[in-house]
Amino acid sequence: MSGKIDPLETPKISPMNDDMVRDYLIEHSDFLQRNPEMLDYLHISHASGSAISLVEKQVGILRERNVEMRRRLNTLTGNARDNDRLYDQTRTLVLALLEAQTTSELSRIYNDSMKKVFKVEHSSLILFGEDTPADRNCRVETLESAKTQIGSFIRGRKAVCGALRKEELSYLFPKSGDIGSAAMMPMYADKALGIIAVGSSDANRYSSTMGTVFLTHVAEVIIRILPRLNH
Repeated sequence: MSGKIDPLETPKISPMNDDMVRDYLIEHSDFLQRNPEMLDYLHISHASGSAISLVEKQVGILRERNVEMRRRLNTLTGNARDNDRLYDQTRTLVLALLEAQTTSELSRIYNDSMKKVFKVEHSSLILFGEDTPADRNCRVETLESAKTQIGSFIRGRKAVCGALRKEELSYLFPKSGDIGSAAMMPMYADKALGIIAVGSSDANRYSSTMGTVFLTHVAEVIIRILPRLNH
């Protein structure tokens, strides 16, 4: 009669395949721990073509992971040192700027610090106004002239990094020769006060992907100092 199972008939067993073995090992993750002798029977092809045991493979993987972790740790340590150095340099700059009594002193301190402390090739601090100062340390330009040369940056009110146009670089860094890249930050309070910028002959030194926290912070400090200075 159809549907009945003959007890004398040998049941058909599906042959074991890779999926079944994998599923079993996943379900019984402690299998090799309970049967450590199996490690000697499991072999994996090496890149050289020869077979290595699972234990050797695991040791190799752990060694590679160790190398990668050490590389990441060295990177983190290096970044921490760089951040500490930048913090100390920025702190020194801010304290020096706070000592300025005139806009000329402010400009001189900014440019000297950029070159001597931060090792910047070119720097510029431009204030917007109508009066030309007698001291050449302080550069004052009319807002209208700035809008003509770098109007898009002033309207943007945010830091900009990368390769600028030749006329823009000439305005920011007159008589500085060829400059490959620059970073700049407009300074605003209730109106446009000026702009600070740094430049390099290296076209890759300042890119559009780099952070601008430092330049923004320096600009915010100068904005708060300017109202009390003697022009």
